[in-house]
Amino acid sequence: MNDIVAAFHEYFEVIDADSSELLREVFHLRYQVLCIEQRLPGFDALHYPEERERDSHDDRSSHILLRHRPSGEFVGTARLILPDPSSQEKAFPIEQHTQFDPALFDINTLPRQHTAEVSRLLIVRRFRRRKGDNENLESERVVARSGIKKQRRFPHPMLALAVGLMRMSVAHDITHWLSIMDPSLNRLLSLYGLDHDPAGPITEHHGPRRPYHVNLIRMLDRMYENHNQIWELLTEFGRVRPMRKEHTPLPMSHPFPPLLLIAEK
Repeated sequence: MNDIVAAFHEYFEVIDADSSELLREVFHLRYQVLCIEQRLPGFDALHYPEERERDSHDDRSSHILLRHRPSGEFVGTARLILPDPSSQEKAFPIEQHTQFDPALFDINTLPRQHTAEVSRLLIVRRFRRRKGDNENLESERVVARSGIKKQRRFPHPMLALAVGLMRMSVAHDITHWLSIMDPSLNRLLSLYGLDHDPAGPITEHHGPRRPYHVNLIRMLDRMYENHNQIWELLTEFGRVRPMRKEHTPLPMSHPFPPLLLIAEK
């Protein structure tokens, strides 16, 4: 029995924001977190009189909401900026706002039709840091090393958003993620096997941010070996997985033959 999966279903629900009403909830939640709680540079609340934060990339994006089951409240959101259907060569925001280091990453090698940018990955303040947590990552490291603490049945709400991101990726045949992140967020994700590979130097983009890239197939392969309960959560026990492309080799130790790596949709 996977207690993390059980706790996820007890506390959270991932909802596809596929209606105008749900998208309004997405944009209002983004306003609440970016403009009111975090007050990030470039997100002045005065610029959003309708209390909704949105931009030009939303129309080419897939969005999710995270609902807290006990309260019924929306407590998180995320989006995948998808390849532009009219021009798959159209730049992602990461290409406009950061620089890549050729020694770390060559964006020209990406299969752009299977690439998306993770963006607006947000959790409301009261769920980001809960009672009893330290103001650093040590409490998260304890959870990652020793399992779930009694007072924290589900390790971190970011994992619930990752469930939604994986579902969206499978639905849109995405195998690679790009992202612009605070390095501290990547360190947090690394505790659960979700770490991204640095793609360039830290730059100023709504605060200090760094470009990252991850191959989902390889990330899940590593996660299966080192964070198996998280792997079961993200893939729904192997049923929801990105399709392995011909150019991605299958590790000899992998538990599934290639024909079973096509996700159930």
